[in-house]
Amino acid sequence: MRAVENPSEILISGGDNTLSGVAIAATLEGVRPLLIEVQALVSTAAYGTPQRSSTGFDLRRLNMLLAVMEKRCGFKLGAKDVFLNIAGGIRVDDPAIDLAVVAAVLSSNADIAIDRSICCSAEVGLSGEIRPVNRIDQRIREAEKLGFEKIIVSAQTKGLDASNYKIELIRCARIDEVVRALFA
Repeated sequence: MRAVENPSEILISGGDNTLSGVAIAATLEGVRPLLIEVQALVSTAAYGTPQRSSTGFDLRRLNMLLAVMEKRCGFKLGAKDVFLNIAGGIRVDDPAIDLAVVAAVLSSNADIAIDRSICCSAEVGLSGEIRPVNRIDQRIREAEKLGFEKIIVSAQTKGLDASNYKIELIRCARIDEVVRALFA
């Protein structure tokens, strides 16, 4: 056995930057910050009733996020199959990956790739608001260490001084602001 110095590098593929449906999330596993790859596939339901499938992420939470995107943001996902996977075979319960799940789903639905220099770390509330998460400083430092140029965080995050980081902080209050930041 040998120690894994940087597990985030294992959990993020260095693959094709032009693929849609992939977003990077800054999460915590215990006290250790990790960056993980969230993969989504959205397609027209072939057999009438749309399928919802999730590997490594709570299916009920995925359904809730899809409902928020439909009701609060106007994205028509009700007649589409949605498949979600957390790369690397791990299971994540941290609500801080909500925003990356939303970003990956929207990316796949629009078939537009997300810039691989951007990661996300925020919870998504029922009204479509972007909520702050705990220990955001650790998450930002991990993203910075791995060479990310931008991280999307909640505009409600208190005590965060952008001058302390080399990475650009993109503060968003609602999902529509995130869509503009990612796809504009």
